[in-house]
Amino acid sequence: MAPPPAAARRARQTARPRRAAALGVTLALALAGCGGGGDDGAGERTELTVLAAASLTDVFRTAGDAYQEAHPGTSVRFSFAGSQEVAAQVRQGAPADVVATADTRTMDGLRGETGDPALFARNRLVVAVADGNPQKVRGLRDLERNGLTVVLAAPEVPVGRYSRRVLERQGIAVDPVSREPNVRAVLSKVELGEADAGIVYRTDAATAEDTTDTVRIPDRQNALAAYPAATLDASAHPEAAAAFVRWLNGSAAQRILRDAGFEAP
Repeated sequence: MAPPPAAARRARQTARPRRAAALGVTLALALAGCGGGGDDGAGERTELTVLAAASLTDVFRTAGDAYQEAHPGTSVRFSFAGSQEVAAQVRQGAPADVVATADTRTMDGLRGETGDPALFARNRLVVAVADGNPQKVRGLRDLERNGLTVVLAAPEVPVGRYSRRVLERQGIAVDPVSREPNVRAVLSKVELGEADAGIVYRTDAATAEDTTDTVRIPDRQNALAAYPAATLDASAHPEAAAAFVRWLNGSAAQRILRDAGFEAP
């Protein structure tokens, strides 16, 4: 899908300045704590803003550091949220350069706002349980057990859709105590003891190995999450944004993703 003409881009940006300005303030506050550490005062430096799915939080921070080291003229800053929230930011004109989601469905919904998406990683689901698995959860079927407190992501969130698909295929009915806005919120509920179990990505569970345990979902029952990234048509740095998206499929980025538990695209 070719980007729209420059004139069309300018028209679209002009039509929504108030939304973009308001959202820009919110996004700036988020970026202050999510940055890759670039120094904008050292000469002319390109700063890329990447809107990314919450499940990419840890791995993208590591990748951002590696990218900056290999590209000293560019700094990368991230804003992480559920993919549906990230997509909403794009539609509202958030000042950003790249978007990365945890499913192709959400990315497809941004047609007309992005360049051609490139798949750069895949992921799988696991059941996160309290440390030591005190409720003796052995598999998906246990999630419908009476007395077990389960939390899932909301159905509009990619991990929520993947979870629902997996449960429905097995004919398992789960009534969660809450439906969370992103995968990290699901994991947090389990970590804090507010839920006995929750379905999360394998890579997110790996970040909480000291406080939770995981129950594997067999491949034949599992769902394979796909992660695409794309440049934003409204990017102020289209060439640098395209370079970052290409880099995600290069050997250096793929090693970082594999080390974090993501699978090849």
